[in-house]
Amino acid sequence: MDNDHREEMETEEESFADMFERSQKDAGHLEPGSKVEATVLKIAKDWVFLDTGRKGEGVLDIKEVMDAEGNVTVGVGDKVTAWFISSRNNEMRFTTRVGAGSGQSAGNAQLQDAYAAGIPVEGVIEKEIKGGFEVKIAGSRAFCPFSQVALRRVDDTASLIGKQMPFRITEYSENGRNIVLSHRALLEEEVQQQKDALKETLKVGDRVTGRVTSLRDFGAFVSIGAVEGLLPVSEVAWSRVNNVSEVLSVGQEVEVVVKGIDWEKGRISFSLKDTLADPWEAAATLFPEGSYQNGTVARLTPFGAFVTLGSGVDGLIHISKLGAGKRIQHPREVLAEGQQVEVKVEGIDREQKRISLSLASISRAEQEQTETMDAYKKTVSEAPKGMGTLGDLLKAKMKG
Repeated sequence: MDNDHREEMETEEESFADMFERSQKDAGHLEPGSKVEATVLKIAKDWVFLDTGRKGEGVLDIKEVMDAEGNVTVGVGDKVTAWFISSRNNEMRFTTRVGAGSGQSAGNAQLQDAYAAGIPVEGVIEKEIKGGFEVKIAGSRAFCPFSQVALRRVDDTASLIGKQMPFRITEYSENGRNIVLSHRALLEEEVQQQKDALKETLKVGDRVTGRVTSLRDFGAFVSIGAVEGLLPVSEVAWSRVNNVSEVLSVGQEVEVVVKGIDWEKGRISFSLKDTLADPWEAAATLFPEGSYQNGTVARLTPFGAFVTLGSGVDGLIHISKLGAGKRIQHPREVLAEGQQVEVKVEGIDREQKRISLSLASISRAEQEQTETMDAYKKTVSEAPKGMGTLGDLLKAKMKG
């Protein structure tokens, strides 16, 4: 047998083994409480028919996918998460949660099964009691601690009274007389699923839309659904930002660029200024070398004063150019932060994003002095020889 034929037979054997394994898996027996991802095949008057990838049809009570107005919230081809309840006549019955649907009653046995299998249960928060809420689920009364009703602390607990939501049973004892629930557990599972999906798609450089969740001295936290990242104060704008609250507010929707991702440490960083036009692109045109500009002293350092010429564009007056020929120890001897000044653009480096400046008053004085010296030199060079110095000429003129 040649090698090509042997490899072909081995490939066929491997393919058959793979297909057999898949068929066994697809035909696998579902235990009550098994969770599946199914596809909606058909929507009838009372039932939603599901394709679970296994032999036999799956059915779901249509009431479970209706909103408060009675509108069906899924369509053919949609994916749904469901839990297996029972099988009869080659038809598998599923639920999205125990107790869902108008008038459905699960009873203690079903609640116990839901607890054992981890199937969500639908409940209505009836009233606030010590330490949490009393919740009605499928004809039974249960308890949900304050800490388990949401991902974060809820200050307005009264707003939850009468609200219907899904819960996971975290404790079931005394034949149903002691039932403890958690809505937070389901929310955390949903967040984790979204995080897993983001890990597959989110990358550095992506533009995403998020919402500001909190403000800090060092920046702002921005949520992009399941994950939250930091927008450092240095990435809020091209211009210097002293207080983030001057630019952003909690709840504000912002478009940001993903600057860094560290899934192991759970850290994501964003940039808002990367979505804005770089003011340095037009700096050379707006502030040409040799021009005089009005600016504001932004900050003083031991080596000079930074002056804001426009949004996101600062120039530097070196300390050596502040003393008008006199040596000074610190720029504060001449300037103050917030002071309006007129400056001259001495030089500009767009690539390095640097502009060197001088005070206009000193520049003009130096220019006048230079022009006077130039005029003097010109007069001396043009005076007839043998007529003496310029001083002699001036004295003669005064006497005359």
